[in-house]
Amino acid sequence: MTIAKAALMGAMEAYFGADSRRIDHSRKVTSYAEELLKREVGDPIVVIAAAVLHDIGIHQAEKKYGSPSGKYQEIEGPPIARGILTALGMGQAHIDEVCEIIAHHHSPGKITSKNFGILYDADWLVNLRDEYDIKDKAKLKAIVERVFLTESGKALARQTYLDEKS
Repeated sequence: MTIAKAALMGAMEAYFGADSRRIDHSRKVTSYAEELLKREVGDPIVVIAAAVLHDIGIHQAEKKYGSPSGKYQEIEGPPIARGILTALGMGQAHIDEVCEIIAHHHSPGKITSKNFGILYDADWLVNLRDEYDIKDKAKLKAIVERVFLTESGKALARQTYLDEKS
């Protein structure tokens, strides 16, 4: 069964409550994931669900470990995502793949699927300005080439942050 993006967003927003920062981040990552899906062959059901829910474990990570660290999000996120996706009626194979992506979304190389690459790059398109000095264009160009997994992600990052045409 295909889940509407609106239902996923609603579930994510209900879970995060008043945490507008996390909600806004999820929306931005989802928007980039949708853009990358126009350029890359991926499963929209999996990619959109993973984009909406990729950081769903952050509150539990902060509560349980006192840290929002990615390694803790990867532990706490999949069970929460599985509950949300099951309640929304997503098929088991899709749930398993979404949860696998969430379980590794800060650990590239453990999963090499196109769906993972699209989600990973969409997240980096949002996080790049927070993680690196984006004013140093030469350094940023090298970072884009090293960090992004898909050619479309690299092209969109160059276009967004380096004003290059794709």
